[in-house]
Amino acid sequence: MSDAISELPPATDAASVPVARIYGQPMAQLPLDLYIPPDALAVMLDAFEGPLDLLLYLIRKANVNVLDIPMAPLTVQYLEYVEAMRVHNLELAADYLVMAAMLIEIKSRMLLPRPPAESGDEAGDPRAELVRRLIEYEQMKLAGQELNALPQAERDFHWVETWVEKSLAVRLPEVNADDLRAAWGTILRQARLSSHHRVQREELSVREHMGIILRHLREAGGFVEFVDLFDTTLGPRMLVVHFLAMLELAREHLLELTQAETFAPIYVRMTDGRSGA
Repeated sequence: MSDAISELPPATDAASVPVARIYGQPMAQLPLDLYIPPDALAVMLDAFEGPLDLLLYLIRKANVNVLDIPMAPLTVQYLEYVEAMRVHNLELAADYLVMAAMLIEIKSRMLLPRPPAESGDEAGDPRAELVRRLIEYEQMKLAGQELNALPQAERDFHWVETWVEKSLAVRLPEVNADDLRAAWGTILRQARLSSHHRVQREELSVREHMGIILRHLREAGGFVEFVDLFDTTLGPRMLVVHFLAMLELAREHLLELTQAETFAPIYVRMTDGRSGA
């Protein structure tokens, strides 16, 4: 003790020793209105999700079989952790205290002698219920970890939305049925504007108009726009027969209808088998 005392520095006046330094300047005393919350200097322990999580941690740390738990050392370690936690946060330790009471009860029951008939019987083992709860909790915890490892939106990836203009959509070379119907409707509207009311009976032949269309295409020698094959001055009846003749030729693969892109004009040409005839 004398050696320790002799090594101490000379005594100084306590009032002259600064309690702190702020930006290098000594502070003689603490501010009178300084407030330090009670939990400002808290000891951070390992975080557990509950009493079962703490028990499972202690069992796995000791590398013991969960089906044969050594209650005495496990209870001691558990109580040490709960005591350290109770000092800092009594409300948080409430659930842990309940489990501590259960462990002490199980430990006490294991010290009592059991009837010979119940020796080795799992149903009579005081640890059976605790083991069952620990196994179920570990299974749920592992399942939760597997689910959490899966990719999650807004954490591992983000949704992306892309707007594509209809005019930029890729279209197949075949004519869309809606576009064909719209083109046919335009021709009918033009025919109604230029038609006159006539009361007469006409016999119209689809085969005859098929020949007219083929001659027109043969003379053109290539693509002809769809609307150029119709004479709107002939009236709706003639146009209907002409349109049916065109559909019949398309069904028999004597001509084909094509369209370069969306909303583009429709073109008609003879197939290769008839173009050279």
